[in-house]
Amino acid sequence: MAKKKPAEKVIRCSWAIDPLSMEYHDQEWGVPVSDDRLLFEFLILEGAQAGLSWTTILKKRQNYRDAFDQFDAAKVAEYDDDKQAELLANAGIVRNRLKISSTIDNARAFLAVQEEFGSFHEYIWGFVDSRPLQPRRKTMSDVPASSPESDAMSKDLKRRGFRFVGTTICYAFMQAVGMVNDHLIACHRHQALSKPT
Repeated sequence: MAKKKPAEKVIRCSWAIDPLSMEYHDQEWGVPVSDDRLLFEFLILEGAQAGLSWTTILKKRQNYRDAFDQFDAAKVAEYDDDKQAELLANAGIVRNRLKISSTIDNARAFLAVQEEFGSFHEYIWGFVDSRPLQPRRKTMSDVPASSPESDAMSKDLKRRGFRFVGTTICYAFMQAVGMVNDHLIACHRHQALSKPT
């Protein structure tokens, strides 16, 4: 009887350590996003994550979608004081007054960008000349917390009235939406995301 071959170990970036983060790592992280609704979702979730772990936000992601009208920026931009009070009472999301009010401000700024550029995608991808950056990181210590691109993005978003968009948040956003491929070169996702789009 032939011996069964042992299953090959899948190599991932070291932060993907539980089923939820592994699924996110394998399916979404670093995949280029062009959909404005999803870009708005990631922008808000990255801001919500400030000071917390990404796993905490992943666990609350569906609650966020339900609470914020599936991240429909036009609807979020219309939220009033009563809606903010409702969100502050929602245990399924991060109940931080500044983060909740910034989401509403960011929705309004997001709509203004769409109006000016035709889409948020057109605007935001301009910071990387519309092509994913392809660094070749060997270890997690090679992955920076920010970059010249995230510095420029942060500065311009703030100028446009966005909040919770510091350079570190912007860099995490860039990683999430595939503007930079920060999968380590040993990771099974690196090569798939290295191909020209």
